[in-house]
Amino acid sequence: MARISLTPRRTLTLRLAAWYSRRTYGKVMQPALALGHHPKILRSYFSFENKVARWKALDPALKRLAELASAATIGCAWCMDFGHWHADQLGLPLEKISKVPDWRAHEESFTELERWVMEYAEAMTATPPEVTDELAESLRGRLGDAAFVELTTMVAVENLRSRVNSAMGLRSQGFSDNCAIPPVSRTSDGAV
Repeated sequence: MARISLTPRRTLTLRLAAWYSRRTYGKVMQPALALGHHPKILRSYFSFENKVARWKALDPALKRLAELASAATIGCAWCMDFGHWHADQLGLPLEKISKVPDWRAHEESFTELERWVMEYAEAMTATPPEVTDELAESLRGRLGDAAFVELTTMVAVENLRSRVNSAMGLRSQGFSDNCAIPPVSRTSDGAV
């Protein structure tokens, strides 16, 4: 249950954000409704996210893995829900994406670079951060400076999103319900 009303005063800023959200995502996003209580923050946040979406130095698949690993580390149900939907929109294999929260148990599903990216995202998300020189140098060497800077910044951006959404009590909004996530097979006794 959200810790703040998701029915803020209908300002022009909120109406524009709701229109854009419906048009782009099919529904009004709960973070926009929560931030709608402070129109200046909502406008700034929207402007910031619009600019973030234009960063292109890092491979989009690696970006999604980093975001999901960070969101999973924080435990943001809303971000995981939206992240699955976003990955599906990019055409990423959802069977693989669904393994991100427990990626170490499914290492064979990820490339070495993908594992480094998720490890880096988790290390950055830890409090205090636990990034090692060796991990940073390995990633920088494989990605290049611009993509490494973008990766680092994307993990920080996801920390902002996940911490705000979690603190406000936002939960899954049903975005991943529309994904083609493979069904879980169960035996007759109910085991997976």
